Amino acid sequence: MKKTSVVLVMAIAGVATVQAEPITIYGQLNVSAQSADEGEGRFSELKSNSSRFGLKGDYALEDGLTLVYQLEWGVNVSDSSSSNVTARNQYIGLAGNFGEVRLGRHDTAAKMSQGKIDQFNDFEADVGGLWEAEVRANNSISYFTPSYNGFGAQLTYILEDSADAEDAISAALFYGDDNLKDSNIFVSVAFDSEVNGYDTVRLSGQTKVAGVKLGAMLQRQEDIVTGLEQDGWLASAAYPLGKTELKAQYQTLEDDKAISVGVDYKAGKNTTLFAWYSSFNLDTPTPDRDYLALGIKHKF
Repeated sequence: MKKTSVVLVMAIAGVATVQAEPITIYGQLNVSAQSADEGEGRFSELKSNSSRFGLKGDYALEDGLTLVYQLEWGVNVSDSSSSNVTARNQYIGLAGNFGEVRLGRHDTAAKMSQGKIDQFNDFEADVGGLWEAEVRANNSISYFTPSYNGFGAQLTYILEDSADAEDAISAALFYGDDNLKDSNIFVSVAFDSEVNGYDTVRLSGQTKVAGVKLGAMLQRQEDIVTGLEQDGWLASAAYPLGKTELKAQYQTLEDDKAISVGVDYKAGKNTTLFAWYSSFNLDTPTPDRDYLALGIKHKF
């Protein structure tokens, strides 16, 4: 059923390419061979690290408006189970002088506030491994303000779609360029209210000094049901050496800790070879764990 749907969507995309422009078909294949120890002995596995494909585009309308859309799916290229294809950001919206509004499934403002600070995004040491607030919200309305003197904001309103549930809000204020190209600084402050069972405050910042990217994040999260409050921080660094980039990251949540080191090699314009090691020291009933990986990522 799911495979048939995907084939149909791709066929429709082919027709759309002929009938209207612009439309972009894009994707990313990210696969690693890993040696893992999660407390019960070491084993090997092949992981598809948020591999994905999608369609996106925008169309000029009247009165200075632009229609925008994105349909993105995650694909597990190492597994043929029923969950092989999953939904990611999928929305339709309008853009204009007022900013941009998106309706559908979308990363919350707090999640997007991290920019490119997480050097191990999509891997085992992704910031979401220890922290909350990494939510892709269903039934959401996202608003992006226009940029003004480097400042911008995002608001996510989540409709809970249930009589016994509360709507949720995620908001963020940004300054600078998260790609560190137009400016050498990126900072943000964000909060979640009632999002996925948590209230969260997050502060993030990244800069580039002599070509080295340095990032830091602070987070406080509170479980709405239990009232448990937890604090954590993260520091990351990336150092380019020609086609190679060396990376390191350290993250905490109370007494839980994660440390990662890695290296990327740019094998082509859209292709990266990588290796990394991550270790988790957890002050919980969950056993400590560590991972060693070699892999390849290709964007199209």
